This record gives sequence, structure tokens and C-alpha cells, in this order.
Amino acid sequence: MSPVGYISHADCGSHDTGWGHPEHVGRLRAIPRALREDAELFHLLDHRESRHASHEELALAHDSAYVAQVEALAEQGGGRLDADTVVSAGSWLAATAGAGAVLDGIDAAFGTGPRRSFCAVRPPGHHALHANGMGFCLFGNIALGAHYARAKHGAERVLIVDWDVHHGNGTQALVEQTANIRFVSMHQWPWYPGTGAASDRGPHRSVWNVPLPGGQAREQYVSSLLRAVDAATAGFTPDLILISAGFDSLAGDPLGNFTLELDDFDRLTMELVSRAEQYCGGRLVSALEGGYAPDRLGVACVRHMRALL
Repeated sequence: MSPVGYISHADCGSHDTGWGHPEHVGRLRAIPRALREDAELFHLLDHRESRHASHEELALAHDSAYVAQVEALAEQGGGRLDADTVVSAGSWLAATAGAGAVLDGIDAAFGTGPRRSFCAVRPPGHHALHANGMGFCLFGNIALGAHYARAKHGAERVLIVDWDVHHGNGTQALVEQTANIRFVSMHQWPWYPGTGAASDRGPHRSVWNVPLPGGQAREQYVSSLLRAVDAATAGFTPDLILISAGFDSLAGDPLGNFTLELDDFDRLTMELVSRAEQYCGGRLVSALEGGYAPDRLGVACVRHMRALL
């Protein structure tokens, strides 16, 4: 088996939202705790500490004034960007490390490897907009990665797959103006943030939104997402696949009503690995988004990494 990168940074734990917030540090701590239960996998992974994304790199997806606002707010001890989205004193280092992890995974994929990586990071990213944070997210880690892969590594075509239970409105907004970045999002509908209608294909028809009600049979979610991925790659061979890996689509998550189980994420991961092998030499980078039942999240991430192998 080829090694898989496991990329994180201790600074991601310094984003202090408070224990009463759904997106608290216990989510991240659950991943190494679960990984210790799988000693074989622990030794198969290529453990890497991420760098911090620079201002210039963040500006590939975000307004420079907004980037400076987040940094200044952290330096002042923190505050809120909206009712849900916290900036603490440690959030600048956490958010830049989270973005840097994705960029490091992409550098590895286009360099000497590993070709596939999972980025265990927080805060999440797929709701962050060009000049605003929202929905627990500060910077659009995966959208930034798509633009970075094109700018730094000459990747012409990038496919993003988002299986978080919430629509990746930020990712869509940050990539839909670029025709050769295709975005597939399966999400609960109607649900936060209220975007992601199937009819919303973006200005270049490069977006495949798959809105589905909660409480459906597991297979409906899996097959619907895979059909959308195949539609998005018809006549379009990506040079890189990026995954917004939100595990709040697991059954029982407090912020979603999907019914997916761990086996379903095994299958989805392996299906996307198979497509990455077919299309782009196996280049695939995933990053943690949602998932708000920490113990279950930790196990799901470990299963996801094993399936990446």
C-alpha cells in the first residue's frame, strides 16, 4: 500500500470557540485518540506537520482586507464574525495552519508524495466567503487549494467533492467563476445555509448541487453523490481531486439528519480513490469539515484514512 499523508498542526487546537460551541477543540482531539486504536494504520501513515499559509496564498481565494481583519481580530484577543463564527486569540494560527495543511497536501501530491492526504484541521472552511467568514469557517481551505493547485502546479482541471451535510456555499462562491474547477456538493435540503438548489449550476455550469432531504435510505445518498461525480467528470479529466470531508452527514450527528454509516464513507472514499487513480495518478487531498459527535467523528476519520490507502 502506498503511504497516505496525515497532515495537521498543533495550532489548529488553539482556535478556542468554547466547549459550548459545536465546533470545539474536542473534535480534533478525537482523531488521534481514535487512531491509537488502529496501530497498523498509525504506522502506515506519513505524519506531517503543516506549514502556515501566507497572506499571499490566502489572497488566491480571499480579499486581502478580510485576511488582515481576521489576523487583527485574533491579535486583539478575538471576537465574532457572526453569531456562529468565533475568532479567538489563537484563531489566526489555527486557520493559517489549516489552510497550509491543504496546500502541503497538494504540494506532496504534485511532488514526491504522498499522492493522497487527509488534513485533520480546524476551523472548517466550506462556508467561508471571499470577504467574510460564516458557519464556523474563516478561510475556504479546499477552494483555496483548488486555486493554489492551478497557480502553483499548473493543474488545469480540479474536481471538488463535498459530502458535508451542509451545502458548501463558500466553496461554490469561491470557485464557480473558474470554469475548470468543478464542484459537487451533496447536502441536506432544506437546511443551513439555505443555498445549493439543484438548479444552481453556476455561471459556467460547473456546479453539481445534490440537495436531499434528511432521513432517506443510506444508498440514496451514496448513489446520488456518485452519479453527480460521474456527471461532473464526463468529458472532464481532473488533474486533482479535493474532498470536503464533513462527517456531520453520519447518522446521529446533532447538526444533520442524514443516515450515512461508516461503511458508506469507506465506499465513497474508495470510489473517489479509484477515480483519482484513473484520472490523475491518484492525486487526492481531503480536509475535515463538519462532524459534531466527536467520538464518532474520530472513528470516521480513521476509517476514511484507511480507505485512502
